[in-house]
Amino acid sequence: MTDAFKVPVSRNTLLRLIASLPDPATAVPRVVGVDEYAQRKGRVYGTVLVDVETRRPVDLPPDREADTLAVWLAERPGIEIVCRDRAPFFAEGATRSAPQALQVADRWHLWHNLGEAAEKCVYRHRGCSRPTPARPEEPQEEAEPAASPWPTGHRFTERTRAKHTTIHVLLAAGHGRRSIARQLGMTLNTILRFSRAATAEEMFTGQWQSRATGLDDYKPYLDPRWQEGCINAWKLCEEIREQGYPRGYASVRAYVSRTLRGKPQPVGPRPPSARAVTRWILTHPDAPPEGDRLQLKAVLANCPELTALAEHARSFGHMVAHLQGDQLPTWIEAATSTTELASLRSFAQHLERDLDAVTAGLGLPWNSGVVEGHVNRIKMLKRQMFGRAGFELLRTRVLLA
Repeated sequence: MTDAFKVPVSRNTLLRLIASLPDPATAVPRVVGVDEYAQRKGRVYGTVLVDVETRRPVDLPPDREADTLAVWLAERPGIEIVCRDRAPFFAEGATRSAPQALQVADRWHLWHNLGEAAEKCVYRHRGCSRPTPARPEEPQEEAEPAASPWPTGHRFTERTRAKHTTIHVLLAAGHGRRSIARQLGMTLNTILRFSRAATAEEMFTGQWQSRATGLDDYKPYLDPRWQEGCINAWKLCEEIREQGYPRGYASVRAYVSRTLRGKPQPVGPRPPSARAVTRWILTHPDAPPEGDRLQLKAVLANCPELTALAEHARSFGHMVAHLQGDQLPTWIEAATSTTELASLRSFAQHLERDLDAVTAGLGLPWNSGVVEGHVNRIKMLKRQMFGRAGFELLRTRVLLA
């Protein structure tokens, strides 16, 4: 634009002039929405404050501390409603400096938190997703003897088998053990161990085979999980880490590739994932296609705990859709009594800590949707390189747009 108007100016001067522009004049909002955004994801976060009624940003503090929000609210005593998520620092700042304002928890965040709790419950009852296989009428044939732990062609295997054969041939020919030791150039103890072994496979133990490992205590868990259809070594490693497995991924991968890969998989369709079952539970019963409804019906028929989870989730969804926040205490009481659904019980107990804001969020039409829209707009501006010249330029770009 400066080239078009024939105004000679440098880029730095232009940026300095833009950054020095005063903030736009705005009235004190009656309903304000507050949320965080990432200046550097995982490290530095800021706060965006939006007038929910006019849908325009009013300020962009550089951090997300409770003290910063408390100072900003104390300077504007006319605020009546604060829309926020369940972050503790926003709740603390609003309670400290705006006690007259009604705090409203965002419904989308509540539903999202319920989805996370429901997925954890489904994952703990993942065994119910696979139907019990029918027992065969005819007796199964006897299993073949286990193969040697060392494959054919392995250097140690072939050498051990050759020594075992030679020693037993000489013993059958009438040679003594000391005589065999002298002929083969081996110690007497080695000849004795070979002579006591009926087959060469009995020699494949010791340093390589029978050594105890840190994975031994978790093998009774890994084997059934493999039979259930979980064939991802990394996923199995994450599961046993939650149970206290202290070591890394390499041992689990080695056990899967050497031992579990040779075991047969159960015949039948792969069971649905925990995320898919959670999606079916959280969707309106009339919305999913017929195939998904049938699969969900089969899963719930095998697990009364997941049936109870579906009932609680649909009851909560009815409150969200019809703004029936007055029913929340009854729902919390029913959810906290579910001993088999620990994650759902924990979610309900956390709602009690912020009961007034959650009740208002489920009973009033206010929400933080417009704030989330501005958070996404800030992400787009940062992709356009705003903020690389400093926080003030990004703040000016957001407020003056």
